[in-house]
Amino acid sequence: MTELLTHAEYQAIAADLDLPKAPFIDGKFRKGAGPVMDTVNPATGAVLAKISTAGASDVDLAVQKAREAFDQGHWSRRHPSDRKDVLIRLCKLITRQWRELAVMESLDSGKPIRDCETIDLPETIDTIKWHAEAADKLYDQTGPSGDDAISMIVREPVGVVAAVLPWNFPMLMLAWKIGPALAAGCSVIVKPAEQTSLTALRIAEVAHMAGVPRGVLQVLPGDGPGVGEPLGRHPGVDMVTFTGSTETGRRFLHYAAESNLKKVVLECGGKNPAIVLEDAENLDHVAEHVVNAAFWNMGENCSAASRLIVHKSVKPALMQHIEARLRDWKTGDPLDPANHLGALIDDAHRQKVADYLRNGDTPDGPFVTPKVYEVDRADALARDEVFGPILSVLEVASTDEAIALANDTAYGLTASVFTASGRTALRAARDIRAGTVTVNCYGEGDISTPFGGFKQSGFGGRDNGLHAHDQYTELKTIWIDLTDPRDGDRVA
Repeated sequence: MTELLTHAEYQAIAADLDLPKAPFIDGKFRKGAGPVMDTVNPATGAVLAKISTAGASDVDLAVQKAREAFDQGHWSRRHPSDRKDVLIRLCKLITRQWRELAVMESLDSGKPIRDCETIDLPETIDTIKWHAEAADKLYDQTGPSGDDAISMIVREPVGVVAAVLPWNFPMLMLAWKIGPALAAGCSVIVKPAEQTSLTALRIAEVAHMAGVPRGVLQVLPGDGPGVGEPLGRHPGVDMVTFTGSTETGRRFLHYAAESNLKKVVLECGGKNPAIVLEDAENLDHVAEHVVNAAFWNMGENCSAASRLIVHKSVKPALMQHIEARLRDWKTGDPLDPANHLGALIDDAHRQKVADYLRNGDTPDGPFVTPKVYEVDRADALARDEVFGPILSVLEVASTDEAIALANDTAYGLTASVFTASGRTALRAARDIRAGTVTVNCYGEGDISTPFGGFKQSGFGGRDNGLHAHDQYTELKTIWIDLTDPRDGDRVA
């Protein structure tokens, strides 16, 4: 279902949406104890809905219900094949609400509808389905214990998981968390970003319709102090999985240290390099990937390649191709499928991005059109994660210089290398300190490959792939003594 509608058709869907407006706790929407919060369309400033947010008492209730559901075993001890069937049914129900969810996501986040339709929705469904299918195909292990014993190494669901989401990919990041967590048998409490609560609330309702038991998937809208911190400090939460800024990620490590030492998995920021070496082939192809890497989703992307590190011999030609490619990237109303770029998430973030603009450039209302600036390595644009549509260009004279510059950052999430030499590509991929390195393309791998970062880009685990299942489980050793106690030769 990727054939795009017209602008007018999307506007008609938007006008007819019934938006969720309250926390989803124990299988139903209920008024929260927190303040009423406006959720705003970033492109127009119009209030989409007034949402009743969760308060401390709602956090306590949600954790209580999540723990009860987990201990009762209706989901945690359910056969993996049965959990798989329910999650696949959830995917089918999401598919039935495809258009409504896509428009809801676009309105709430400022994302272009073309991306919501062709990227976010299909990948959300594929992610949940992939982890569902893995649920009954992951085997436990036996150890080399000799003839006198059997040792089993088994996975058990970690328990109650708090999933704290960002605002740049609300549905997809929800899927990245709940897919493996629910497949493993955990109970999950989702705290969406305060700017983008709508699709998480709707999907929780749909999951309950699909057969996910009460208390197993709950959503608590609200801000960080009101919901995020209480979840991070709650002794009844066994694990926090967080995607967002490195600064906020650090707080969850503090919360865990100051409470029950809960597991914490962080996927944080990035200042990701795209390296174009002197032997790179087909510079128009390279420019296509560089432009997509820098400006997709308005640059509001932790894996955005916001640093172009280019060899001086190919820089002039590459810059011409980048300029030509940028002409196709139109910015405007997110519900117009002709636009590749929508609005930045809110006024505060737009001002942050505006502070990095140069040469008299300014935002156009809620929109910032793509900018390309040549900078030196000491410039803030070469070091800070801007999280906006700005590409910083740095010139180098050798492969060694390019790799050293790529690693000269506190982050290590992704990187790209463009070269005709397989040997150079492999060497660069080995030497660059990043969780994902792509060669002659931009990307993050796919659902089967783990995603996360080195250094200040990540901590504690990985999203995607079978590795994501590991972080939502605890390993247990079961040792069975096979010796006969009557022979007096019992092994301790």
